[in-house]
Amino acid sequence: MSTSRVAVFREPGRPFDLETVALPPLKTGEILVRNEYTTLCRSDLHTFLGKRTEKSPTILGHEIVGRIAAIGPGAPRHDLRGAELSIGHRITWAIYASNPDSPLSRLGIPQKGEGLFKYGHERVTPDCHLHGGLSEYCLLRRHTPIVRVDVPVPLPVLSLVNCAVATVAGALRLAGGLSNRRVLVAGAGMLGLAACAMARVAGAQQVIAVDIDPDRLRTALRFGADATWLAEPGAPALRSFLEQDNPNEPLTVALDFSGAPETIEIVLGALGIGGTLVLVGSTFPQRALQIDAERLVRHLLTVRGLHNYNERDLITAVDFIERHHRQFPFETLVCDPFALDQVNEAFAYAVTSGVHRVGIRCESPTTP
Repeated sequence: MSTSRVAVFREPGRPFDLETVALPPLKTGEILVRNEYTTLCRSDLHTFLGKRTEKSPTILGHEIVGRIAAIGPGAPRHDLRGAELSIGHRITWAIYASNPDSPLSRLGIPQKGEGLFKYGHERVTPDCHLHGGLSEYCLLRRHTPIVRVDVPVPLPVLSLVNCAVATVAGALRLAGGLSNRRVLVAGAGMLGLAACAMARVAGAQQVIAVDIDPDRLRTALRFGADATWLAEPGAPALRSFLEQDNPNEPLTVALDFSGAPETIEIVLGALGIGGTLVLVGSTFPQRALQIDAERLVRHLLTVRGLHNYNERDLITAVDFIERHHRQFPFETLVCDPFALDQVNEAFAYAVTSGVHRVGIRCESPTTP
């Protein structure tokens, strides 16, 4: 164990460069992980296509799962749940590392804390390498939140935890308790489907999925949605749809993963008194929203934004997948015929197929 294969992204339109690099000595607080599996998040595809600007060259991939290969001096010996960490343990980890004593971290927002380091998003330099999923190994920096996973969860499902599922856990935390409440999920992509499932398990009275794709809405029904609304020209108004479906129960929770201003405005206009809207999908430049401030005030509405998640959300995500991964067909959402050496083919397929996730097995047949 002295080298690692890596797939380096340099610029949109250019194939990934497959390289072999030396494994560095571990510094204080660091842990070396042998990556087992990574899934291609939508942000990875947007970077690949040039729709978003990322530091480059870089190693993409932040939905990762792997096993501990080496532990550096002063590295944590226990995870967020208090479980021992030793060589060979399978783990998932947060998308970030940051100073836990910084002001934002103490406020419960470590994903914006001082010294922020984000896996799958950092520039490759001589002194900073092995920080993404498209590699045989990943070097976990000091202060990275880690959770050990002993439950036999399929790798394609477990890899979803530290981005999609943890982000949804954060959105549900901001929304407040969901028991016996009507919950609307806008955008039935990977995060939206996870939100439907988690809202169902949390005891929501009704889960309504909204999307522009009827196939995705049909899939949402398999993930806990009770009703669906197709957002297309000529469709009945969302508020009318909600009132016809259950006129005595107002919509009090809405989670937006679409990032579409038109959808956000429609959903906000459909919220009942005391309702909460959590915005998650608006991570790209867009026009300003048109908001009726008087209605916001008179209806006591709350609008919150979420980017990434905190340690509590990561634990919630792992707990949910460990307990419920057989209850919902998450494994069917990941297409995984690709190995690390097929990274270019994997991205091409992910872009053209429209599948929710493409998975890549990171281990080389010769990896010890």
